[in-house]
Amino acid sequence: MGRNSFRFVPLLLASLSLLAAAPVAADEFRGPSLTALRVDWRAGLDQLRVEINSRPQIAGDFIFAPRRSVPRYDPRAMPALVQLNAISSRFFTGITRSPVPVLLPFDAAAYLEAQRSGAPASLTLSRYQADFNPVDMFDAGPAGYSATFSFEPGAGEGMPSRVFARPVEVQITGSALVYDIADPAGGKGEPVKPLAATYPDLRKFIREGYVRYAFTRFGVAYVVSIQCLDSVAKPRRLACKEAYPVAERFLKALRIAGGQRMRPLMDIASNVLDRPAGRSPDFSYRPSGDIIPNTGYRKQGGHPDMMAYAQIRFPLDKAPAFVRSQSFGRRDKSEGPTAYPWRDNFCESRSFEVWQCGGGYGHQGEDIRAADCPPPGEGREPCDPKQRAVVAVRDAIVIRGAKDQAATLQVNSRTEHIRFRYMHMNPHTLNADGVLNGRIVTEGEKIGVISNYLDHPAGTSMHLHFDVQVFTRDGWIWVSPYVTLVSAYERLIRARGREVGPEIAGTAQPVAHALPEDVIKPDLREGSSGEDN
Repeated sequence: MGRNSFRFVPLLLASLSLLAAAPVAADEFRGPSLTALRVDWRAGLDQLRVEINSRPQIAGDFIFAPRRSVPRYDPRAMPALVQLNAISSRFFTGITRSPVPVLLPFDAAAYLEAQRSGAPASLTLSRYQADFNPVDMFDAGPAGYSATFSFEPGAGEGMPSRVFARPVEVQITGSALVYDIADPAGGKGEPVKPLAATYPDLRKFIREGYVRYAFTRFGVAYVVSIQCLDSVAKPRRLACKEAYPVAERFLKALRIAGGQRMRPLMDIASNVLDRPAGRSPDFSYRPSGDIIPNTGYRKQGGHPDMMAYAQIRFPLDKAPAFVRSQSFGRRDKSEGPTAYPWRDNFCESRSFEVWQCGGGYGHQGEDIRAADCPPPGEGREPCDPKQRAVVAVRDAIVIRGAKDQAATLQVNSRTEHIRFRYMHMNPHTLNADGVLNGRIVTEGEKIGVISNYLDHPAGTSMHLHFDVQVFTRDGWIWVSPYVTLVSAYERLIRARGREVGPEIAGTAQPVAHALPEDVIKPDLREGSSGEDN
């Protein structure tokens, strides 16, 4: 859909005129640009009317205002939606915070009809959710909503059998905000003929470890996704071919479950970020995209990206800290692992799909190390290398299951729809601290400690892996967090860093790279860890 005519630009008009007159310096950082979609709530209410009227027993209980008399932004004139929200809120807390129609595999009309007819209370909610288990995660806010459901092996009449022996997680996000990023693979996909009548613009594609179904409805961008492997089915790894029927059953079951018409969002224009004026005598960093030579997939270089995707608190509690590769650090002879300058490692070779990187494979994020503990001495603060605090970068909701060795923080506001993932923290400690699905954290709050957990303790070196995903029309996409971290660190130390050129780069030995068909991707849910991160 088209952009709104309004622009949200957090700079003075005088500053804008100066920016227009002078080119931006190469080392300046910019904020992201987002498009605000026009939500067609009239079409949503028409669809809701159809769904309610398909249940004659309860249709008379829902009141729809005459279509022509509905004030444009007054939810009080939509009692049918108000009643629907009252039903759905029992299971999806905060559903009224969504400014877009919330599509879920929840047949609220069938549920209400069963309650009115005296159905036993023992009936499980999955009966009204096309056999999908009650929601594992639900978050609604000013940008839209996200939810995760699970589908058990053997569930669903007529469903084909699977080799994969565990429940399949299905995610859906609907958003009125989409990030405008340079996306070499954006907008691709193939139609799904059996669903074409319901979703005329539906695209199916496999990207960054997920099969995705993207479509537009009521002017809103929706994406349904399942993590899978584009390979032969195995008991411990879901093949994408096994995921297709699960995703399509999910799509067929989608109904309007709630939401509320609100003041429309506005486009957010990219702008030059404010940075500290004073210079740091110590902090220096190499340019974005300047990875250690020969460490990219098939020896390709990094991905220069001067975008600070969000203004965040730095994820480590204290400085100094160092963005340095934990996999290839020994190849960079110019500096040690805990020394300046920082070095980007977003596109280092890994077995993870990252379409912002050359060849489509990369690291997904950045490795961050804390400084070594200084020797004990008079006046020095005691330091335990195993207790270096990790903090929340923003006020956010936690996305994490009890077995996951990582935590994702999601920000859902009128100006952002973004995720920050922390990896390699001990899951048992996270469980004990209650860092689980649905918890609200505040910026700067301690959520863990730097660890070396990778499927087991001491599975990797002591570091924090940190990455960023933004929501686009293709769903959640990995973007480089390097400049976002540089900007956050400058605010932490209250001084501007110095960019140093690649002319002092060390020489690395060639790296052996797996071919795409040889890549083995870990069978892990979103929010969990992967090898060599």
